[in-house]
Amino acid sequence: MRISQEGATWTLNSEWRDLKNRFDRASEYQLIEGGIMAGITVESRYLSDISVGDLNVKWSARGDRILRYYIDFRHRTLNLHRELGAPDLSILQEKANALLASWDEKTDKHNVKTMFADGKAEAERLTVQAELERDQLSNILSHTLGIDDTVDWDELRRNDAFGRSDKFDRPRPQLERENAPAYEEPKITFWDTLFGKKASLIQQAEETHAVRMEEWQRREAARKDAHDKSIVAYEMERSAFLAKHAEDKAAHEEEVAEHNRAIEELIGSLREGHEEAVMEHASLVLEASNYHGLIEKEFVLDYRSQDKTLLVEYEMPNPDDLPTVKSVRFVRATGELKETPLAARAKKDLFEGTIYQIALRSIHEVLEADDFQNIENVAFNGFVTAINPANGLSNRNCILSVLCSRAEFEKIDLARVEPKACFKALSGVSAASLAALAPIPPIITIDKCDRRFVDGREIADTLDASVNLAAMDWEDFEHLIRELFEKEFNSRGGEVKVTQSSRDEGVDAIAFDPDPISGGKIVIQAKRYTRTVGVAAVRDLYGTVMNEGATKGILVTTSDFGPEAHKFATAKPLSLLNGANLLHLLRKHSYDARIDLAEAREALD
Repeated sequence: MRISQEGATWTLNSEWRDLKNRFDRASEYQLIEGGIMAGITVESRYLSDISVGDLNVKWSARGDRILRYYIDFRHRTLNLHRELGAPDLSILQEKANALLASWDEKTDKHNVKTMFADGKAEAERLTVQAELERDQLSNILSHTLGIDDTVDWDELRRNDAFGRSDKFDRPRPQLERENAPAYEEPKITFWDTLFGKKASLIQQAEETHAVRMEEWQRREAARKDAHDKSIVAYEMERSAFLAKHAEDKAAHEEEVAEHNRAIEELIGSLREGHEEAVMEHASLVLEASNYHGLIEKEFVLDYRSQDKTLLVEYEMPNPDDLPTVKSVRFVRATGELKETPLAARAKKDLFEGTIYQIALRSIHEVLEADDFQNIENVAFNGFVTAINPANGLSNRNCILSVLCSRAEFEKIDLARVEPKACFKALSGVSAASLAALAPIPPIITIDKCDRRFVDGREIADTLDASVNLAAMDWEDFEHLIRELFEKEFNSRGGEVKVTQSSRDEGVDAIAFDPDPISGGKIVIQAKRYTRTVGVAAVRDLYGTVMNEGATKGILVTTSDFGPEAHKFATAKPLSLLNGANLLHLLRKHSYDARIDLAEAREALD
């Protein structure tokens, strides 16, 4: 304990027990942890804001009695400081109570003031946000006019290098050596020489050294043996690491190459005007359209090559999905934020303006992005799903429909039009009030039959023990997977359809399982790989499952899956079947084949 004296004032910096041998009346001035005197109670509703200093006492000139007690109080939030003094503990307690009570009142006022300021600021922020959202919706058509809607193919292509280093981080084990024991010369005195003990002492020293050398050699041999084993283990671990790294790198490069091949195939198919390619391209364009998170994009596309007509069925927001708040104010009396809704007329105008703009904007985007002039006409149908207040049922109605040609649409100056008038000028059809959600018959409807499906080929009967699945034609492999799963699902009335090669949005086959519990639409992808399948392929499958509205996804490969792929698939509706699983499934249905990845790599390179 340390006691400092300044004049007649002594400062106690620790518990009183250290002073009991110095002053007679020790028990009267005991301190508790933190420097607060026993008998002084600190009461406040904001204790976390209060700090209390050590006890200071002023002694008489003779040092035989205390004249006055001092204690220091600080309030962190209010930035207040006060030193209280009294000749008696009870008086000091009263002063402390009065001080802390006054500070509590000031803190209350400060908190209320802060709450009001924060509440008012939050209300202003929410009001500005509501105004911004309405302004963004009112300008979604003009927003797209300043954007190039063509697809940036370079951005879609992948050029990402394999990220992991091939450096094996664990250092090579080093051989720890121990210096050989030195020969210790015996201490020979004159008397040892005189009495003939010299030779005996030398022999004894040599024998001792020989024993120590033998023990050292055994330790060195054991140490070298352990080192040799650690080197073998190190080299095996390093070789396994490098092999795994090379395999992962090759798998990554194969994924990148396959992705880029698909992009090039899509571009080539667009040049030739293939229907699936035109739809996939239009889907890329509409998905890239930025509505600032205010519109949830959902649509279905179709394309008729005979008259170059793109059909778009767009799920429009219903009136309650759009921002309905005009302003927000802070109520001082209750501390609540109260929203003022838009007037019915303003809400109706916002909805109708938004719907007409989405229609015109979507037509503009697909036509502007059509570099290969595959689209001459665009049919747009806008659907809204909402609850019918008359019966409480959810209805999906087409509320507007338009069919226009490229030639007539390109004559329009979209920067200066009034959206509803422009839509009507294009012979668009809609009810007098879109907000009523009254159904109208679409001008053209989309054929719901999935035209991606093609006739399957029978491949399984051509298999035998000589067929290497990893080296077979990739299109034949897809048909084999379709045929194999068809046999799996046939027992319960299921059906499996194979899709057209490439341009299939990641779908190689689709199974329809009628089982009411575990069934549904199942997306199947086939990867005839000779390298490990990475996590990117599994992520793509999961995205396809979500996009297709499927209940499950199955990824089949001739190789195997990396640990990250398995980790990503955990707890998701995904099944990963490797080469061993595939061979087992084939044998289950009495087919024989083999998988030799090394042979396939040599044959395919």
